[in-house]
Amino acid sequence: MSRRIRVLIAKPGLDGHDRGARIVARALRDAGMEVVYTGLHQTPEQVVDAAIQEDVDVVGLSILSGAHMTFFPRIKQLLTESGADDILVMGGGTIPEGDINELKAGRWAEEIFTPGTTIETILAWINTNVKIS
Repeated sequence: MSRRIRVLIAKPGLDGHDRGARIVARALRDAGMEVVYTGLHQTPEQVVDAAIQEDVDVVGLSILSGAHMTFFPRIKQLLTESGADDILVMGGGTIPEGDINELKAGRWAEEIFTPGTTIETILAWINTNVKIS
């Protein structure tokens, strides 16, 4: 029997709105995944430390502040430097389409989900892309 998928949901930076992050975290948990929610105002270092400590498969970043072009590359860099570049990074929030393309092209995020994305879509992406034994 394989283990459950482990997901860390984080709110980096000074963005204080976490309703969407909490909804996604609860939905993933209800779908059978193990979910760690780090809370508000996390630094990239705190996010990566928690991801490694919790041995997660996916880091989900929720960003509404407009700082996505700073946080995604920094978190990916820290994961790589820590030898944890096998952890997938997904995100959500108010991120313009052009920035989504740049984040994915730069390999700073494997996927971005914008407002209105269904939980089923997020679950399908995680289940398709996370390989566990």
